[in-house]
Amino acid sequence: FFPSRRTRIAMVKFALCLAACVASASAFAPAAKPAFGSSLAAKQDFLEAEPYYDQSTVPVNVYKNKAPFTGKVVSTKRIVGPKATGETCHIIIDHEGDFPYWEGQSWGVMPPGVREKDGKPHAVRLYSIASSRYGDDMTGKTGSLCVRRATYWCPELKADDPAKKGICSNFLCDTQPGAEVMMTGPAGKVMLLPEEDPSTDYIMVATGTGIAPYRGFIRRLFVEDTPAGNAYKGEAWLFLGVANSDALLYDDEWQSAKKKFPDNFRLDYALSREQENKKGGKMYVQDKVEEYADEIFNKLDSGAHIYFCGLKGMMPGIQDMLAAVCKGKGIEYDEWLKGLKKNKQWHVEVY
Repeated sequence: FFPSRRTRIAMVKFALCLAACVASASAFAPAAKPAFGSSLAAKQDFLEAEPYYDQSTVPVNVYKNKAPFTGKVVSTKRIVGPKATGETCHIIIDHEGDFPYWEGQSWGVMPPGVREKDGKPHAVRLYSIASSRYGDDMTGKTGSLCVRRATYWCPELKADDPAKKGICSNFLCDTQPGAEVMMTGPAGKVMLLPEEDPSTDYIMVATGTGIAPYRGFIRRLFVEDTPAGNAYKGEAWLFLGVANSDALLYDDEWQSAKKKFPDNFRLDYALSREQENKKGGKMYVQDKVEEYADEIFNKLDSGAHIYFCGLKGMMPGIQDMLAAVCKGKGIEYDEWLKGLKKNKQWHVEVY
């Protein structure tokens, strides 16, 4: 049997129609969970407040010590070079979209096990979240931490003393994919980005892993397709202080943002073991900020917000430097600082 031309045309039409039906049905079928690194949305606009800058719905302490959230590690990666002082890791944690947070907030981590001295659970350690609310894969289902492994050098042993190592940082840096992490939070509103005025300048000062919240800021403003990023017309200026070039964190990301947005993103490093300050001493982050003191003070006078994040030992040097600059300008430092705090332009999170 050989079908006529009319029958063959009808058969082709039927086949095309069937293919179209299958294609259209598949468009409405539930999608499989995306692999890490893929994003379901072309835009990152599905975790926004209404309007996007309204901070009245920021989640705080959704999960508490007595009822923590269990996240799963996607990956743990060393992100410093061989000559860095210590080891810093970038840890991506899957929360399946059940642990929302905003840029600038922290997660609490409850390390497994109990304290030797009394058998009670270990205390929660807070870590600034190092990703935007959409996560590194931009699906809104992961978050990242930037953790330095805490070790104690014993001068008598002339080696690290394992009995005195940081319990939580070592637990996190040793995690493998699939490992469970007990978490609390999200915590804090001090480091949130004020986004209502898109021309606001942000000055971000970090030492070491204090870079974490700023990575969230910079991804939101310059990497992701967010309403805040699309509206932004100000300048975000990042100062990072570390010991040497091998200890720089996320440098490739900062260089990419600088290349794509040269008018809106600015970057300065203070490398204490490779650079000298104007007095011939080591270049710390406050020395680098001081080089631009006039510009920074002008920005603050015009409403810029300044952020500090890192070890608490960074703040005395910062404040001494700012007080000296104020004195040189004939400004009363305490009053000046009080004004910044009153206007909510001064943000500090140190540990």
